[in-house]
Amino acid sequence: MTTQTSSKPLAGRIAVVTGASSGIGEASAEHLADLGARVVVLARRAERLDDLVTRIEKSGGEALAIAADVTDAAAVQAAADRVAAELGGADLLFNNAGVMLPAPVEELATDQWQRQIDLNITGLMNIIGAFTPQLVKAAGERGVADLINTSSIAAQNIFPTFAVYSGTKAYVTHLSRHLRAELGAKKVRVSAIEPGIVGTELQSHVTDEGALEWLAGSQETMEWLTPQDVAQTVGFIATLPPRVNLQQVTIMPTGQAG
Repeated sequence: MTTQTSSKPLAGRIAVVTGASSGIGEASAEHLADLGARVVVLARRAERLDDLVTRIEKSGGEALAIAADVTDAAAVQAAADRVAAELGGADLLFNNAGVMLPAPVEELATDQWQRQIDLNITGLMNIIGAFTPQLVKAAGERGVADLINTSSIAAQNIFPTFAVYSGTKAYVTHLSRHLRAELGAKKVRVSAIEPGIVGTELQSHVTDEGALEWLAGSQETMEWLTPQDVAQTVGFIATLPPRVNLQQVTIMPTGQAG
C-alpha cells in the first residue's frame, strides 16, 4: 500500500465520486487525485469521464471511469462490483450526483418533481446501498472510511419555487445524520455538505423563468462559489484524523445572505 505523506495524505485510499462529469464532482475527483487517492469517476457521460481521467493521469494521478446512471440500481451495483474486483473496494465515497429544477408548485411540473426525486433521493440510495458494505469493510481494515453526501443550503433555508428540490436536499442532510449515528461506531464517518450557490451545470437545467431571473440577479450582486471551493472542502473532510467527523458543513458565498 502506498505510504501517506503530507503532500499526498490520501495515498492508498480508493475514492468513488458520482456526478463526476462536471461541476463539483469533476473538481472533487481532480482534487482527491491530487491528494493521492485512486479515484473512480462515475456518471452517465462516458466521453466527459474519459477526458477527466486523461487530465488526472497527466497530473500524475490514477483514475478509473465507469459510465453509469445512478438511478439504475443494477448498473450501480455492477459498478460497485467492478470497484471491489479491480481496486479492492472503496473507502471514500463522495455521493454528489443531483439535479435542481425549480418551479412554482402550481405549475404541476410533475415530470420535474419526479426527476429530482429519482436522482437526488433514489440515486443517492442506490449508491449508498451498493457501496456501504465496502466502506464498512475498509473502515474495519484501515480504521477509517468516509461517506460524504452533497446536500444544499436549501435543506435549511426557504427558497420559494424550490420546494421539491429543497425537500430532496433536506432528506440528504437528515439521512446523513442518521447514517453517521449508525455507521460511526464502525469507523465510517458520514458528512453532509451544504453549499450555497455554486457556478455549475445545475443552473443550465433550470427552465422556470422566475427562477432563471432570480439566479441571474444573484450572479450580478454576489460572487458565486466555484466547484473548486467545494472540492477543497471535500478534501479537507477526508484528510482529517480518523477521530474527527464533520457532521454537516455549510459553505456559503460571502455575499449570499441566506
